[in-house]
Amino acid sequence: MKRLVIAGGGYGGLKIIMNLLEDGIPKDVHITVIDRNPYHSLKTEFYTIAAGTEADKNVRIEFPQHDQIEYKFYEINKIDIEQEQVLIKDFKEAIPFDYLVIGLGCEDNYHGIDGAREFTESVQSFSNARSAGFSVGNLQAYGKVTVVGAGLSGIEVASEIRESRPDLNIRLLDRGETVLRAFDKKIQNYVEDWFASNDVEVLHNANVGYVERDGVCNNGVCYLNDVTIWTAGVRPNYLVRELPFKKDEQDKVILNDYYQVPSKQNVYVLGDCASSAYSPSAQLAGEQGEQIAKILSDLLKNKEPSKPKEIKLKGTLGSLGKSDGFGNMMQQPMTGRLPRLAKSGVLWLSKRH
Repeated sequence: MKRLVIAGGGYGGLKIIMNLLEDGIPKDVHITVIDRNPYHSLKTEFYTIAAGTEADKNVRIEFPQHDQIEYKFYEINKIDIEQEQVLIKDFKEAIPFDYLVIGLGCEDNYHGIDGAREFTESVQSFSNARSAGFSVGNLQAYGKVTVVGAGLSGIEVASEIRESRPDLNIRLLDRGETVLRAFDKKIQNYVEDWFASNDVEVLHNANVGYVERDGVCNNGVCYLNDVTIWTAGVRPNYLVRELPFKKDEQDKVILNDYYQVPSKQNVYVLGDCASSAYSPSAQLAGEQGEQIAKILSDLLKNKEPSKPKEIKLKGTLGSLGKSDGFGNMMQQPMTGRLPRLAKSGVLWLSKRH
């Protein structure tokens, strides 16, 4: 019996499961999927949970069922590479593997800033997003919310909270001179104008010194605050950072052309844990999962796998509330209702599949 273990049921892990099912799982293969939640989470929509604009059930999908797929919904305690097994919290027996896929995602990077871990909310997991939504939803009228970080996550969180709670005072701290530094200038200007017209204060060239329970200190000025949401960078899951593999400067595992760890070629890594020329995204993880599924399908059928083709991403979409947005579509920067509709369409397709 060949034992395949998939650690993480995110975008990449789910894509592997679906494609292996579509290709047909050989009878001598057993698949174990380990995830902390008993469902696939649509992480790109966690900002709606933080803002209270969507219910939990709208951003989760049931995992597919099959006689040769076993699910274990627990937290992973350790990945033992030498013994080729995964240890699970509150589960006595280790789970052995012949092939292992690691797609454990990322966690917040607090950059060593005092109080950031203890006194901020997060959108990096379902439980974190729920906590953020609880804190924001329970604010009294005219409460103060600060979002630290003006990348894609910070923009979507701040704009969705504004639409959800027009009574709140919202501040966005941006480390650079403009929001969304990775995007086209047209998009940057559009988003800046949206925040200005929707009464969201944006402070550029931010440098957070420390965070307290009721405030944020930025460039020597401390702002009283009721809720602080951290969206100022991520890093791979701590379990991956602990693994004895060669990593890049962001602690992501360096792989060969087949997504294998060069020193341990029965171990595959994808998504936020894998070194890549692209920035982390659900789209990238899904594309990587599709290619890993093809490699594994060939190997499990005792075939020689073909080298994967170079990934070409379709673009990035972002929302500004429910009816406005931005993104790179057909290699062109676009703003307004069209990219927002496109984002809704992508979400609809994800749920349907």
